[in-house]
Parts: sequence; structure tokens; C-alpha cells
Amino acid sequence: MAEKITAEQLKSQKSDFVIIDVREADELKGGIIENSVHMPLGLSIRNAKKKQIEDLRDKKICTYCGTGYRGNIAADELVKEGFNAVTLDGGYPSWNQS
Repeated sequence: MAEKITAEQLKSQKSDFVIIDVREADELKGGIIENSVHMPLGLSIRNAKKKQIEDLRDKKICTYCGTGYRGNIAADELVKEGFNAVTLDGGYPSWNQS
């Protein structure tokens, strides 16, 4: 399991992270974290495995989704591929509650 970061921690360190939204396109209408990169779960895993996001290798990555489940899968897969990734605990709803 990938490490988790709380919304409060992420907000205070936001400039240190590349934030990746792994939700599907139709889920974005409910809001996004400003300056996040939209890369659905399957695409984020493929991009990591195919070495198509190597420019992110030296950066800290935080993934998020609608509940935390897919964000955790994405972060876990990124870590397996050698990236420095964590996931937002509770997903996007936790961002709005903090």
C-alpha cells in the first residue's frame, strides 16, 4: 500500500508535489484540485510502465480520486515503477472538508 497524505498536509506542501487526478473525465465536473494533472487510473499505470512520464521521476507525486481507492492503486503502481508517490487520504472529498 502506498503512503497516504492528509488534505491538510497536502495543502501546506502543495508546491512540493505534482498532483495527479486519476478519476474519469465525467467525474471532474464535481471539481478538481487546482493545478492538478488529469490522468485516469489506467492511463497513469500505462504511462509509468511505458516510461512515458519520466519527467516526473525526480518529483514528489500525490494521486487522488473520488474516494481514495483508485488514488491508492495509482500511487502503489507508481511506487512499484520507482516513483516517489503518495495518495490523498479520503480522495477529493477530503480536500473540500479541510
